[in-house]
Amino acid sequence: MEKHIETKCRKIAKARGHVFWKLVVQGYPGVPDRAMLSHGGRVVFIEFKAPGRKPTPLQAAWHAKLRALGFEVHVIDNVSAFERICP
Repeated sequence: MEKHIETKCRKIAKARGHVFWKLVVQGYPGVPDRAMLSHGGRVVFIEFKAPGRKPTPLQAAWHAKLRALGFEVHVIDNVSAFERICP
């Protein structure tokens, strides 16, 4: 289900003109699944989860670190939640 949500969101982001990168950072497990680069220099990190699922402790630690650095981080478990953050 998570992959299905991520695929739909990728298509929405692309259609709206955003850059939507899959993140695989060697040696850094737990980083968010995607980075969305938006108009005006907005960078959003996105963790996709199946409906009702929560981030692992390692993922939550990365989210906290990125937020402390001033980045937007969202945990998305449905397409409508993604549409609210993707203008």
